[in-house]
Amino acid sequence: MERVWISRYDAGVPLSSAYPEWTVPDLLRRSASCFPESTALFFYGARLSFRELNDLTTRFAHGLLRLGVKRGDRVALMLPNIPQAVIAYYGVLKAGAIVAPMNPLYVEREIHSQLADAGSEIIVALDLFYPRIQAVREQTGLPERIIITSLGDFLPTVKRLLYPLKARLAKRWVAVEKTPPVYDFLALLDAASPRTEDDSPLLPTVEPDALAQIQYTGGTTGTPKGVMLSHRNVVVNAMQGRLWCSDFQEGKEVFLGAVPFFHCYGLSTCQNLAVATGSQIVLLPRFHAEEAVKLIHQHRVTIVSGVPVMFAMITDCPKVGRYDLHSIRVCLCGASPLPTEVQERFERLSGVKISEGYGLTEAGPTTHCNPIQGDHPQGSMGLPFPDTDARIVDEETGMRDIPTGEAGELIIRGPQVMQGYWRKTEDTQAVLRDGWLYTGDIVTRDEHGFFFFLDRKKDVIKPWGETVYPREVEEILYQHPAVREAVVVGAPDHHYGEAVKAFVVQKEGCAVTERELIEHCRRSLARFKVPVAIEFRTELPRTIIGKVLRRALRDEADPVVPAGMQSSRKAM
Repeated sequence: MERVWISRYDAGVPLSSAYPEWTVPDLLRRSASCFPESTALFFYGARLSFRELNDLTTRFAHGLLRLGVKRGDRVALMLPNIPQAVIAYYGVLKAGAIVAPMNPLYVEREIHSQLADAGSEIIVALDLFYPRIQAVREQTGLPERIIITSLGDFLPTVKRLLYPLKARLAKRWVAVEKTPPVYDFLALLDAASPRTEDDSPLLPTVEPDALAQIQYTGGTTGTPKGVMLSHRNVVVNAMQGRLWCSDFQEGKEVFLGAVPFFHCYGLSTCQNLAVATGSQIVLLPRFHAEEAVKLIHQHRVTIVSGVPVMFAMITDCPKVGRYDLHSIRVCLCGASPLPTEVQERFERLSGVKISEGYGLTEAGPTTHCNPIQGDHPQGSMGLPFPDTDARIVDEETGMRDIPTGEAGELIIRGPQVMQGYWRKTEDTQAVLRDGWLYTGDIVTRDEHGFFFFLDRKKDVIKPWGETVYPREVEEILYQHPAVREAVVVGAPDHHYGEAVKAFVVQKEGCAVTERELIEHCRRSLARFKVPVAIEFRTELPRTIIGKVLRRALRDEADPVVPAGMQSSRKAM
């Protein structure tokens, strides 16, 4: 096929490349060999070199094997951006097991659903999340084993000693008894034989085509599914990101590790890309704008990947003028469309253009990005990555190519595309056809090969860069005895890009308030899925055959006013 977009690539970015036959841990092994004493992770004053990180991941792998983890087992990780998240990720893969990242915001129902679907019998989690995990285990028997760590485990000595006191004062202290089936993360490392990579015969052999991680997403149908990504998929997507930054300085770059690593986007554009290139990650477990700009200033951060809300919060930060952001050379943005105003304000602050990109979990995730150095048209989601083909086809059949400038469904082909959905053959066959991934997203393309996102075929909502599937929220709303009908859409929101809004029709003779319904949702949904506004209707718009016109409701949705707030936010 004609790849017209290559003429707009930055100088030095290749159309194609030969990718190494590596597994994901080989990314770390290479950097530990090339940059052994360089800082891999910085966490509130504590530093881990690549040599130390590689050793810790090997010891964690042996610890898992001692607990009975076998090749192909699924190990859930429920961790924020802390050193243990990186150690556990590569350690699980070195043990020959499969990583199943889990959103730390999940409530008990969501935790059990993912554990059961993936068949994860073991979970590595932060102690703050233990009460939810323990409640699931008492009710369902899953997970069978729990490895617990603390935010203080890898802090410098003084901060580690003070952490329990600060946590108690902040009422964020959770005491966990570390007796089987609950195990202590640090004790597991200490008990593991301190083998080197050269004398680790117990570590199983893993091939590049073996499954590396199961990343949960709603895919194109809205039902949560496990995306199967092989070691090759993960390695290739990290390498594609490296190729896209033609002036990348291996061993010298500094990443801000703020975008969550339990998301495929954070794993690929920050954690794995940094580890693959011997670059330092300044870890930030919870995003606060002032803390982020302070870290950028102090550590001379050169690469930032984030979501629109992060850049909006930085530009809105009252104290941002105190800090110098001009060390940043590369700024990547994904997960949801980037408002023009935010992009322009951030550029004035930092002197760097944000390169907006596009991807989806089923593609590892990144498939498109705007040039880092060159210009791009306003609103573009970018050009296809090296070795990535993209077509726009008609929505009805998916067979007919759409002319330049007209809208249709985006389909993608490339070495980063998933193996399929975990234990869902029919769903896999619906989106993988003749080597092409059908994204379900409606886009256009200009004559130069730049792609433009228009709409989501399945009405996915993206608040805070998270993914919310309306049907899941609607099902929870329907469980309330006063709700007759419920439809959930994305509404414009100044800070978060989109917010979850519900339209509800009450049952005759029943009464419920907006606040009561929101509290009802909070008991069963992670907070980013909970509607911030609910509008009551006597009826919902429908087609002639009775189908609710969801798009009509979305078009009607004004910028949201969260319950309890007196003034509305201004739409972007």
